Amino acid sequence: MARVLVTGGAGFIGSHLVERLLGQDHEVLCLDNYFTGSKTNLDHLRDHPRLELIRHDVVTSIMLEVDQVYHLACPASPVHYQYNPVKTIKTNVLGTLNMLGLAKRVKARILLASTSEIYGDPQVHPQKEEYWGNVNCIGVRSCYDEGKRVAETLMLDYHRQNAVDIRIARIFNTFGPRMAINDGRVVSNFIVQALTGGEITIYGQGQQTRSFCYVSDLVEALVRLMNQEGVHDPVNLGNPDEFTILELATKIRSMANSASVFSHRPLPPDDPGRRRPDISRARELLGWEPTISLEQGLKQTIPYFAEKLEKEGYRVLGRVKA
Repeated sequence: MARVLVTGGAGFIGSHLVERLLGQDHEVLCLDNYFTGSKTNLDHLRDHPRLELIRHDVVTSIMLEVDQVYHLACPASPVHYQYNPVKTIKTNVLGTLNMLGLAKRVKARILLASTSEIYGDPQVHPQKEEYWGNVNCIGVRSCYDEGKRVAETLMLDYHRQNAVDIRIARIFNTFGPRMAINDGRVVSNFIVQALTGGEITIYGQGQQTRSFCYVSDLVEALVRLMNQEGVHDPVNLGNPDEFTILELATKIRSMANSASVFSHRPLPPDDPGRRRPDISRARELLGWEPTISLEQGLKQTIPYFAEKLEKEGYRVLGRVKA
């Protein structure tokens, strides 16, 4: 049994990770400032004897004794990370510095939740870890993209200079229950719009591609990466199945039994044209690959949103097909 800190533990991915770690008999400290995380994500675990909830912002240092640190704290959707871009980059840089300082002091292993966004609008497809990316360093997304790139730099420099035991997970699009209604990411947007009968907003012609990993597959990969010895270079974690945004919208509309129409809007700045992970390194080093298809994951996710919307007073018109 280990004592494990999860920053951003009340968030979408973080709450699933906290649940998994408690299931493995670890003592878990969940640290969150609840900017995008939600206490309701942990309601079913609130009285767990091995869970401690700490309201704290990683931009400020904290003294804790732990064996492992999963550093997930940071808004992860454009709507949220562009809301306060200065705070976003401070979270990525100062937050990572603070967590690395903690890991150095107590000799803990630390895993950074990095992102596929470090590849920017990639000119190499699919994306391998060796690719350095194509990022607009002064664009509206750069607070997140460049923030995570700096966070990776800090991780490697702390490892090289101070022998901190690091892990870097480059996470591609992930979806599943506990995503917020106002998350702003494409899967949650489409599901909410389809269930409530609103227009389904597609940017451009919807020919840009993404790859969607179900949250339980991702959590499995994070745990394997943390506990694999000697893996200090970044590792792509995602589902290599590639879909156009139009294909995703069509699938969600059909599965939600929705009559919503598509509404096309101009592409936002620096929106990546193609995104698909090469997960050869994860397969080789972790023995991991996704097991849940997009359709299987949506069968779990759409009913979650239907129930959540009804609880919050929305009129739900669609229903997931059996």
